[in-house]
Amino acid sequence: MPTTYQVLVNHEEQYALYPAARELPDGWTPAGFSGTEDECVAHVDAHWTDTRPHSLRTAASVPARRDEGA
Repeated sequence: MPTTYQVLVNHEEQYALYPAARELPDGWTPAGFSGTEDECVAHVDAHWTDTRPHSLRTAASVPARRDEGA
């Protein structure tokens, strides 16, 4: 019988595949999708289009401050 996987997401909005029958690892929550490994990979590929961690995406979207005394 093939293993059923679930798609997990962490606080940085990074995705992972994990066997559905196992207890969730700390720091990860279900993303609401499960299936075969190939189905889960396809789901992640479709939804995780920017693989940078959330904190990096957020920092990159904030304009740099200039020193006003210079």
